[in-house]
Amino acid sequence: MKNFLYAIITGLLLAFAWPTYGFPLMLFFAFVPLLYAEFKIRNYGKKHIKWKIFGLAYLSFLLWNLITTYWLYFSTAFGGAFAILVNSLLMALVFMLYHIVAKRTGFSAASAFLISVWMVFEKLHLSWEFSWPWLNLGNAFSEFQNWVQWYEYTGTFGGTLWVWLVNIAVFKAVLLYREFKDKAFIYRGIFKTSLLILIPIGVSYIILSQLEEQGPALEAVILQPNINPYTEKYNTNDTRIGELLLQLSEEKVTGSTQLIVAPETVFADGTVLPKFQQSEAAFFSRQLNLKYPNASFLSGISFYDRFSDPNRVRPQTNKLGPMDWYNDYNSAFLMKAEKEPQIYHKSKLVVGVENFPYQEVLKPLLGDIMIDLGGTVAMKTTQEKREAFNLKDESEVAPIICYESVYGEYVTGYVKNGANFLGIITNDAWWGNSQGHKQHLSYAKLRAIETRKDVVRSANTGISAFINQKGAITKSLGYEQRGSIKATIHQNSEETFYTEFGDYLARIAQFLALFVFLFAIVKYKRNRTG
Repeated sequence: MKNFLYAIITGLLLAFAWPTYGFPLMLFFAFVPLLYAEFKIRNYGKKHIKWKIFGLAYLSFLLWNLITTYWLYFSTAFGGAFAILVNSLLMALVFMLYHIVAKRTGFSAASAFLISVWMVFEKLHLSWEFSWPWLNLGNAFSEFQNWVQWYEYTGTFGGTLWVWLVNIAVFKAVLLYREFKDKAFIYRGIFKTSLLILIPIGVSYIILSQLEEQGPALEAVILQPNINPYTEKYNTNDTRIGELLLQLSEEKVTGSTQLIVAPETVFADGTVLPKFQQSEAAFFSRQLNLKYPNASFLSGISFYDRFSDPNRVRPQTNKLGPMDWYNDYNSAFLMKAEKEPQIYHKSKLVVGVENFPYQEVLKPLLGDIMIDLGGTVAMKTTQEKREAFNLKDESEVAPIICYESVYGEYVTGYVKNGANFLGIITNDAWWGNSQGHKQHLSYAKLRAIETRKDVVRSANTGISAFINQKGAITKSLGYEQRGSIKATIHQNSEETFYTEFGDYLARIAQFLALFVFLFAIVKYKRNRTG
C-alpha cells in the first residue's frame, strides 16, 4: 500500500510542478518516492517484481500526463486519450529499463543510466513521427525563466539534467539514512541538494544582470481576430477575414510599422498554391502594403495543390483517384510592397491531426483512423528546410507555425538561415480556455532564451504576445479578445552557443545510455557464468 502511495505522490508532484499553475521546485523531489518504491520492490520483493514496478511507474506517469494535458480532449477525445495513455506507457517503459540496469549494476551506474536514458527518450520525442515533447522536463521552468537563463548554452535538456541530478542526490541521501540511521546523511543531503538547486539559479541571475537587448529596433503590430475554429473559422470566408484584418490593423499600425502579423491559417478557405497571387489573401495583403508601404505582412494560410503528374507524388501526398493527387499545406506567407510573396510550409506536424505517422506500416492495419483523429481528412505536406522571411532593411523573421515552437533545436534552424527574431503564428483555440494555450505561450519564452531572439506571437483567439530576449512577456492580448497590440522589438543577429550546437547534451546521453546498458548486460552475464 505504501508503494502505491509513493507512486501517487510522484505523479502529483510532477503534475503540480508544471506550468502555468505549478511551482517547479517540486520537480526536484518528484521522482524520489517512485525511485524509493522501485528500490524496495527490487531488493525485497518476491513475486511479480517487474509487473509491480511497471504498474507503479505507469500510475505515476498517467497521473502526470492526465493532469497536465487533459485539455487535449477538447480538440479530439480519441486523440487526447491516445496521447495520454501511450505517453504514460512510454515513460513507464523507460523506467523499466532503469530497473533492469539497476538490478545488474551499482547505484552510480544505474543513476547515470536513468538520467541519460530519460534524455534519450525526450530526444526521441523531438524527432520521431509520434513526436510529443510537451512534457519534456526542461519545459517545466518556462514560467520561472529567470532560473534558466543558461538555456542559451544547454537548451531545455540542461533543465532535464538539472532535475534528475537533484532527484538522484535526494534519493541517495534517503538511502544512506535508511541504511545507517545517521542524521548526518540527511544534513549532508540537504546541503548538497541546496547547492545543486541554488548554484544554477544564481548563475542564471548573474547572466540576467549582464544581459542587454541586442540589435536594431523594429516596430511590429500583432492582429488577433478571435475566430472560433469550431463555429466560425471554416464558415467565415477569406473576404470577411481580410476585411477584419484591415479593420484591426487600423487600430495600431502607423507609417513607422515594419511588420504586421496575423495568426495561423487565418485565411482558411483553401487557396490554390499556384494561384496565390489571384487569391483573396493576396488581395488584402496588397491592400495593407499599399496603405502602409513600410510594413510587411506575415500571415497563416491553408494551401492546396492538385496535380496529375506521378513524378510529383510524395509520401505525404493525398490521392483523390487514378492519376489525381493533391498536396495540402498549413503555411505562412509574407507580402511586402512590390515584391514577390515568400512562402513557408509547416514541417513539424501534429500527430494524427496533420500527419499519419509511419503510414506505410500502420495504414494497412488501421485504415484512416489516425488521420481522422481531429476531423482532418488529409495529410499535410511539409518542406525540408527552415525558412527566414526577408523584411525591409535586411530584417529577417522566422515564420514558426504553431506546434513547431515547442522544438528548441528545430527553431534554431530558422536562426541559422538568417532569422534575427522569431515570429510565431498559431491557433490554440482547439483546446478551449484551458492550460493548453497557456502552456504553449509559456514554452515560447524558452525559445527566446535559447536563441536570444525577440518573439512576436500572433494567436487566433489568444494569447498573442511580445517576448523579449530574456524570455519575459512585455505585452500581451488576453484569450478570446479581438484586437491588436503594438511594440518595439530588437533584431539580434548574434547566435548563441545552443543555436550553434543544438541538443548536444542529448547526443552525449545517447552514447552514455548505450555504454552503461551494455556494461550492465556484460557484467551480469559474467557474474552468472562465473
